Amino acid sequence: MVIRVRDLYYTYPGGIEVLKGVNLEVYRGEILAIMGENGAGKTTLIKHFNGILKPTRGQVIVKGIDTRHASIAELSRIVGFVFQNPDHQLFAETVYEEVAFALRNFGYPEHIIESRVRWALNLMDLWKYRSKSPFSLSVGERKRLTIASVLAYDPEIIVLDEPTAGQDYLQKEKISEILRLLRLMNKTVVMVTHDVEFVTEHVDRVALMAKGRILGIGPPQEVLCNTHLLREARLMAPQLVKISLILRKHGILDDEKYAWRADSLALKLAEVLRGGADGSSPSL
Repeated sequence: MVIRVRDLYYTYPGGIEVLKGVNLEVYRGEILAIMGENGAGKTTLIKHFNGILKPTRGQVIVKGIDTRHASIAELSRIVGFVFQNPDHQLFAETVYEEVAFALRNFGYPEHIIESRVRWALNLMDLWKYRSKSPFSLSVGERKRLTIASVLAYDPEIIVLDEPTAGQDYLQKEKISEILRLLRLMNKTVVMVTHDVEFVTEHVDRVALMAKGRILGIGPPQEVLCNTHLLREARLMAPQLVKISLILRKHGILDDEKYAWRADSLALKLAEVLRGGADGSSPSL
């Protein structure tokens, strides 16, 4: 376990209580998605992981460090944070210097800095822009630049706030490749997202939040098939789940295992369209 959240409460100045007794464990090497409607407390929660926010009550432990007694600088070596809005993170004059900044701040020698910057920018297909201003890039490119600036210094835990927001299909595919690479590197990834289809393909567990609390947590094929939890979290079910629910409503499917796997659902539908084992005709 790399992050442990215990009975976490957080109240913003002005008295707005956003987190209300959150308990969560994040395990080494997993990809965890935190999901819920706007205002559920997702971003407030993840800002506790690198010390941007400190608990009003309760405790957050990151790699054995109580975040209440640690600086952002200390925690940022362990937890790399990618903001939802890249413009809240970018500041350097060039793309190269943006990625090099943290490495220099952590005292890496120049030859290591050059090697890591080149690797990270090539990974994000941004090396060709290395001499340009970050603010001359498109929104999708700026988002990828913030990811590159974190990957370059190789933190053990990476927190992504809405990584697919504003990204087209090809950009989402690039982020998918990055997640697969991070999994191979045994990195721990915590991702806040509304993108249920993206989550179905990439994460190990999903935590659903609403009104400052965690409603449920588990494998996506369990959590995102639970219509009661999804309704409470105000999330839409993945398309395969929706299709399966409609087919079960009409008596065509009777086994929930077909709700998650496209190949299993396709085989079952092919069987039904052939008339089934008894030769009967399907009807809707």
